[in-house]
Amino acid sequence: MVKRVAVVLSGCGVYDGTEVHEASAVLVHLSRAGAKVQMFAPDIPQMHVVNHVAGKPTEEKRNVLQESARIARGDITDLKKLDVANHDALIIPGGFGVAKNLSSWATKGKDCTIQPEVEKTIKTFHKAGKPIGLCCISPVLAAKVLPGCELTVGHDCECEKWPYAQTACAVKEMGCKHVNKNVGEVHVDAKNKLVTTSAFMCNAPIHEIFDGVGVMVTDVLKLA
Repeated sequence: MVKRVAVVLSGCGVYDGTEVHEASAVLVHLSRAGAKVQMFAPDIPQMHVVNHVAGKPTEEKRNVLQESARIARGDITDLKKLDVANHDALIIPGGFGVAKNLSSWATKGKDCTIQPEVEKTIKTFHKAGKPIGLCCISPVLAAKVLPGCELTVGHDCECEKWPYAQTACAVKEMGCKHVNKNVGEVHVDAKNKLVTTSAFMCNAPIHEIFDGVGVMVTDVLKLA
């Protein structure tokens, strides 16, 4: 039986949208598993646009749905049209777009709000008992929407390999259980059907991140 997976994007580019390599890894692993994929993004303005050469914001304005269409090769749908009944699982890749466009995590941390359509989507899949896969920074969405859930964003002790470990500490302050995992590992919260992995929260070779995302995809499909 073919598994139908909704993939939610947050723009295009690590500093202001979806992390392109994570999105590509998700799509490759889903394709290899024979899953049917439909991509979605909210039709909203980006928080800002970042010049990825300079690493600085510009005065330019862009739209999250239009930018996500670059990754989706144009085949993408407004998130408000997502019907959970048509899908067996949900996956949200990371990138700063999660923290800037899908939520206000980038500016408010654990006191953030989640973009309404994103919150509705996560809650609807959870209520339907359908698995959710999150990687990199996107597990913070679950931390906010699914109080008390278990997840991983990697390790909770900051070092050169784990430069964003403070995220794990913030998740714990939100009342969630954080489980330290290496880049090639995932944590499965069986109760909430939530599968998380660190991806680029770890300063690791890209093939290790690709493989870790693959483990996430495999475990999501097992639960679907």
